[in-house]
Amino acid sequence: MRSAAINARRIVVKVGSALVTNNGAGLDDAFILDIAKQIAIIHQSTRQIILVSSGAIAAGLKRLGWTKRPNAIHALQAAAAVGQMGLAQTYESVFSQHGLMTAQILLTHDDLADRRRYLNAKSTLTTLLELDVIPIINENDTVVTDEIRFGDNDTLGALVANLVEAELLIIMTDQKGLYSADPRQNPNATLISEGDAEDRRYESMAGGAGSAISKGGMITKIRAAQRAAKSGAHTLIVSGRETSSLVRAANGESIGTFLKATTTPLAARKQWLADHLRLSGAVVIDEGAVNALRSGKSLLPIGVKQISGEFERGTAIACLDLHGKEVARGLANYSSLESMKIAGHPSQEIEQILGYLEESELIHRDNLVLT
Repeated sequence: MRSAAINARRIVVKVGSALVTNNGAGLDDAFILDIAKQIAIIHQSTRQIILVSSGAIAAGLKRLGWTKRPNAIHALQAAAAVGQMGLAQTYESVFSQHGLMTAQILLTHDDLADRRRYLNAKSTLTTLLELDVIPIINENDTVVTDEIRFGDNDTLGALVANLVEAELLIIMTDQKGLYSADPRQNPNATLISEGDAEDRRYESMAGGAGSAISKGGMITKIRAAQRAAKSGAHTLIVSGRETSSLVRAANGESIGTFLKATTTPLAARKQWLADHLRLSGAVVIDEGAVNALRSGKSLLPIGVKQISGEFERGTAIACLDLHGKEVARGLANYSSLESMKIAGHPSQEIEQILGYLEESELIHRDNLVLT
């Protein structure tokens, strides 16, 4: 299994707050310097690296002199804004010592839930990688709300792996990997060296958050591995406290926990449609259209009976049968207003009705998944 790590050409590395801020004591310059050195070594082997880094809020708390994490969202956003400046400056400084440029990317869930913004983010990141720039990604805590946040950067790391079609996600934490039980409570707990990312038994093995600074804990890492697997990416969970752990993991050494993906890339894209997009609306379709979708065909306007919600071209919508049960979901080729006009009409009438033709299908089968 570990050969998959060696063969990975595009890698997403996620580092947590406990590592970046030395458990909340402020930015750990020594750790950040070391992680930049290790990424530079991996980069020399022509592999592309994206870094997802926590630490902005924790760094901001330290810079502001706050000893306790506030509950008020505006205070947390202020801390993030202050901390992000120091975090970006530190990364820029340490990577420049290895002749590498960095780019800061701040994301919210909406950036990846909207298909157009998703594609824009993908194009930007792909271009940066082609320019040999190291993208450094964090959640945009200065503007994010509970409704649009990822929840933790483990989830963000998995979604970025999906976004750039990475082969490997490496999650660096303050634990050696996944254990059979919480090692802090059970001295007989053993390290899980390898397994399948989608093995549901691992969720019960994972403990809670490891510190007051960390938001996630091992459970979020297991769920991130499950998400990454749906895009075909393998996951390695390794300790950031071990010497050269990132380089060793990327080179296939048997450290940490390796969770193998078994989903094919095509199925992964469909799974992304099923699991990660918020739905903006729905269409009610007739029985003929239901049968067509289940046989692998696209959704044509003629099979649509009703439109609900407001949505734009490229956003995700549900396909409901006449009883209101969801049959499929996918990316709409037309807005809700346009869909209302062409619903129930054959495809050859679209141009006559709208005055233009975007696509012959309301949802193409490549952008549709059965639910």
